[in-house]
Amino acid sequence: MKIYIDFDDVICETARYLKQIANELFGMDVPYDQIEFFNLMKSFHLNEEQYDQMMEVAHRPEKLLAYEETAGAVETINQWVDAGHDVKIITGRPFNAYEPSHLWLDQHGLNRVPLYCVDKYGRENTIKNSTFNMTLDQLYSMEFDFVIEDSPLAFEHVLHFGDCKVAVFNRPWNKQVELPNVNFVRCAGWGEINQLLKES
Repeated sequence: MKIYIDFDDVICETARYLKQIANELFGMDVPYDQIEFFNLMKSFHLNEEQYDQMMEVAHRPEKLLAYEETAGAVETINQWVDAGHDVKIITGRPFNAYEPSHLWLDQHGLNRVPLYCVDKYGRENTIKNSTFNMTLDQLYSMEFDFVIEDSPLAFEHVLHFGDCKVAVFNRPWNKQVELPNVNFVRCAGWGEINQLLKES
C-alpha cells in the first residue's frame, strides 16, 4: 500500500511541546485536553507577535530534536516498511526545518522513510523565510491508499487522493470536527491505526 503519514502529533508529540514553550515564554498554561483549535494562536490565547515568537523557538533545531515520539509510531511504521509498504512522511513544516526533522527520524530509527515538506496550511506567505520542497499540486499528483492525519485543515488535501482510507489520529483539536466522509475513521492511537490498515 502507498501510505501518507503526517509528522506532528502523529509521529511525535508536538502540541505537548509547544504547550510547554508557550508557558515558558508567556505564562500561558493551557491544559493539553483544552487545546481545542488547530490554530494554536487561538488555543493558547496568543497575539500574533507571541505566536510568531513561539513558532520561531519551536523550529530551532535543538527544539525539533527534543520532541517525544508518539507511542507506537516508530515500531508500527517500521513493520509497514518491512512488509513492503511504500511509506512517506508528509509534513507541513517549512523546508528550513527539514534537516533537524530528518535527523529526528534517523535518531528514532525511521531513516528508511522519505520526508516531504508541503505548505499544507498556507504558511509560505505568513512565516518569514519559509519555503517548501513540494507544492500542493505535486502532492495532489501522488497516489495514496492510506492516510494518517490529525489536522482538520489537511483533510481537504487528503480528499484529492480519491477513495483512500484516512485514519484520523484523535486529538483535542479535531474531536469536535465533522469528518468529510465514511473513509475518515477516528483512531485513538497507533494500535487502532495498524488495525485499520489491516482491514483496508
